[in-house]
Amino acid sequence: MKTLMRRNPQDPINETHVSRPGLVVVDVAAADDDTALAFQAALAGRWAIATADRTARTPGEPGVRVRCYLDLRQ
Repeated sequence: MKTLMRRNPQDPINETHVSRPGLVVVDVAAADDDTALAFQAALAGRWAIATADRTARTPGEPGVRVRCYLDLRQ
């Protein structure tokens, strides 16, 4: 289950993404793109995950953010 994140990591969580036990939304904050995407890759090595292909930056805030969606049942 690998798809691209299309929403801003700071958007509200959609009810669909946590509608059943085992579904998890993970918001990651990191110093840089490489760190955030490496953490996401580590999660993808263990669970089914919808990954992001890019991070988001908020002007005036430090670091970057990325949101990914996990299914612990797979």
